[in-house]
Amino acid sequence: MDQSKTPVLDALAAYHAEGQIPFTPPGHKQGRGADPRVRAVLGDAVFASDVLATSGLDDRTASQGVIEEAEALMADAVGADHAFFSTCGSSLSVKSAMLSVAGPHEKLLIGRDAHKSVVSGLVLSGIRPVWVDPQWDAERHLAHPPSAEAFEAAFTEHPDARGALVTTPTPYGTCSDLAAIADVCHRRGKPLIVDEAWGAHLPFHPDLPTWAMDAGADVCVTSVHKMGSGLEQSSVFHLQGDLVRPEVLRSREDLLGTTSPSVLVYAALDGWRRQMAEQGKALYGEALALCDGIRDRISRIDGMRVHGREDFCGPGLAADMDPLQIIIDISAWEVTGYRAADWLRRHHRVNLHVADHRRISAQVTHADDSGTADALVSALTDLASHAPGLRTGQPVGVPSPAGLRLEQAVLPRDAFFGPTEQVPWERAEGRIAAEMLTPYPPGIPAVLPGERLGGDVLRYLRSGIEAGMVVPDAVDTEVKSVRVLREEG
Repeated sequence: MDQSKTPVLDALAAYHAEGQIPFTPPGHKQGRGADPRVRAVLGDAVFASDVLATSGLDDRTASQGVIEEAEALMADAVGADHAFFSTCGSSLSVKSAMLSVAGPHEKLLIGRDAHKSVVSGLVLSGIRPVWVDPQWDAERHLAHPPSAEAFEAAFTEHPDARGALVTTPTPYGTCSDLAAIADVCHRRGKPLIVDEAWGAHLPFHPDLPTWAMDAGADVCVTSVHKMGSGLEQSSVFHLQGDLVRPEVLRSREDLLGTTSPSVLVYAALDGWRRQMAEQGKALYGEALALCDGIRDRISRIDGMRVHGREDFCGPGLAADMDPLQIIIDISAWEVTGYRAADWLRRHHRVNLHVADHRRISAQVTHADDSGTADALVSALTDLASHAPGLRTGQPVGVPSPAGLRLEQAVLPRDAFFGPTEQVPWERAEGRIAAEMLTPYPPGIPAVLPGERLGGDVLRYLRSGIEAGMVVPDAVDTEVKSVRVLREEG
């Protein structure tokens, strides 16, 4: 296909050139009704391009096939059979993918390091999760994606599982051996879903980890706003093979998605695809070279350990790592990543990606340059000089893998919608959780609805919050109390 084409952008330009007059939503009517104070911040162009997809960008019957052509171009650019745009983020896309593979009370193998959106999908669908344990780095207190052997063992124990779901890359940039996991699934005729939200850029440079479609995955979900040039909420899910039917996947997306998709998001997706098809290899080559330099400079700062493949990859660990995720261990300072991230924003206006009990991270993309690189290194250098003043003396009690792993006593849906009560956290051990408790970012739940609460996890969350951890989805965000299933009698 001609990758220089941009059907959404072209249709939007034509809409403007023709001077079309809307008597439809959006009610601001090309920004004419918007408060000038809002337009002063957002700009007139945002409102001018905020039009309906049908009876706007396209006609009433969508006879021009604008979105369909843009999706076909995306699939062609990345080597998928089909691509579907979503303006509701990958949180919706991954739910659509799950529902296209399994239904209520059917089993789905899922890596336990899944994002909270996967757990929300379980709550909505009633799918029965079979959790597959991640690979645990005991020295660094960090989970990497599950191995192919772990999925093999899970399928052996649960041959009736409808398929598998794995998250790769993780927010820390570590990756599964997707080809091996796909082989485990396909030998049984089962589909593999990959939550590759952090990997939309992977198809466009050979020195990046293997992209899910190239590894043989059946459905792959990407968040183009994370590592690409998409607007927030822009997501694409890709499909290949015949284990998941395209009409089924589309119908599941239609069930969950909005009937008012954002043309702004569509347009940015369309333009990003063209940019990557034409310039992606060169742009990410420059980004990788820039990132190598940043890594080298940060590694020279006393007390900072910049992790790379040599730390995170190998037997019992990850299969690969995205080098554009710069993961920095600052535990030598006895300072939490939470405190460090807050200090950098307050004093240098530098916003970091993941911050946990001992690490901070910065993601680099094709949009970065020497200016942003210098700002990051300068801020981190200044942080090092202020580290002694950031110590709190409040260590976070990270449990062992056994302490982190909780029993799934009740289906997530049944626990979430069941009769509940709020109990003090000190009395919650042994009770069945009726909510998610998710340190954010990266958004991987420590506790799921239906899991039996353990004392180690509860103490981890409480000590984490005292040290600066954020748990935004809890009913009590301080986790001084926990929502649990009410016990009979």
